[in-house]
Amino acid sequence: MNRWGLSMGVSPREPLTNVSGLATAAEERGFEAMWFIDFQLGMKDVYAAMNIAALATKEMHIGSAVTNLVTRHPTVTANATIALDELTGGHAMLGLGAGWSAVYGAGGKPSKLAELRSSIDEFQQLFTGEEVELYGTKVKMATATQQIPIYMAVSQPGMLRLAGEKCDGAILMGAADPEFCRWQLDYIYEGLEKAGRKREDLVIDLLVTMSVDDDEEKALSDVRAWATSQAATFDVWKHMPPAWERFRPEFSAAKEGYHLVDHLSRHAGHKKVVSDEFVRSVALAGTEAQCIERLKELAALDIDRITFALLSGGRMRRMEQLADRIIPAVTNQPA
Repeated sequence: MNRWGLSMGVSPREPLTNVSGLATAAEERGFEAMWFIDFQLGMKDVYAAMNIAALATKEMHIGSAVTNLVTRHPTVTANATIALDELTGGHAMLGLGAGWSAVYGAGGKPSKLAELRSSIDEFQQLFTGEEVELYGTKVKMATATQQIPIYMAVSQPGMLRLAGEKCDGAILMGAADPEFCRWQLDYIYEGLEKAGRKREDLVIDLLVTMSVDDDEEKALSDVRAWATSQAATFDVWKHMPPAWERFRPEFSAAKEGYHLVDHLSRHAGHKKVVSDEFVRSVALAGTEAQCIERLKELAALDIDRITFALLSGGRMRRMEQLADRIIPAVTNQPA
């Protein structure tokens, strides 16, 4: 495995124009994909950010990770993604999810599995200019040109199976723990088998959050808010690997203390409610040597790409560290 991507959301205090330099640098350093977070209450607009990145790169694959079916009508999402595909030279990706912070924060409810299943077919038809019935009205996109790959953000069994059955890609979310990831992969395989698809029909992209620091406490603090946001989502899970059941009390505490507007903020107040053990389970945090060893374990899994969450607070420095030191050590290539 030697395919790498980046994921980010533009914070309220961050100039959108910064995206251009980051995207150019990412492409120059060999990253093949950039995902942008869609969270309208706490981050700057996802489509503005993606379009800036598209104009700053030549072959970068760019997509939303992830958007949802609630805060935008499907035709609005389709049209915006078709425009992005034009700007990227045919390298757009649509990342879909059930919805969490963006949906709850706007007073909505996450999409059900059946709704997501239907949406995959609907977007595939919209992207190729076919007529689709949405909310009782037949529509088609005048701007449609070609099929655009659809990725699903997945973590729980039902979504994992669905990605295996119907999607072009799966954004594997939830943990930086090989045992947890293998548990998730088994459900993806079930979906592939059910649909009669081959493993190569699906791109599996593992999302990893990482902080490298000689001071392990600083590294843990850097990713603790993200870990807490993950714990809050785990609180509603019915099924998870047996070894993770011990964290159930932390999931409840995270859900109680979670602040939607501070979603993923490194300075969020809710970040203090989860243990170091849990943080280490969902993120890579520690010295460079520690992170490299754990990343090697993840890269050995049956995945196609690893995407790093490019945290704020020195994004360019973090990217350079990944490209110049971490990735070469994982792939045994000279820096």
